[in-house]
Amino acid sequence: MIEAGDGVEALAALTGINIVTLSVADTQQFGVLRLIVRDWQRAAEVLKPAGLAVALTDVLAIEVPDRPGGLVELLAVFEQVGLNVEYMYALTARLGNRAVMVFRFDKLDAAVTALCSAGINPVSPITLYEHREEG
Repeated sequence: MIEAGDGVEALAALTGINIVTLSVADTQQFGVLRLIVRDWQRAAEVLKPAGLAVALTDVLAIEVPDRPGGLVELLAVFEQVGLNVEYMYALTARLGNRAVMVFRFDKLDAAVTALCSAGINPVSPITLYEHREEG
């Protein structure tokens, strides 16, 4: 969590760490900076000494049809199999003709199983990071 005015310090602490994507949300008391970085261990090591609360969470990258209605179709599958999305990130990354989005599910293992059963395969971290470094 980030208190007002600490955002610059948080990002300065991450100098040299490639941020794949981020999201910022705020309340009246504090802000939440969520980051996806390849070197998450190093990011945690530099943010904690800067006085920031750090929590590591597992997320899942999924290919989404990059056309009108593509996200709606994917969300319909989530609903059919009973998945709860806590939050998500949109990325600028593309794999072929598909966009990539990152989702945080309340039950990650159940999400992986349900999505694979529905023919939706998660994007591996290696594929995602290598593709981002090439583009």
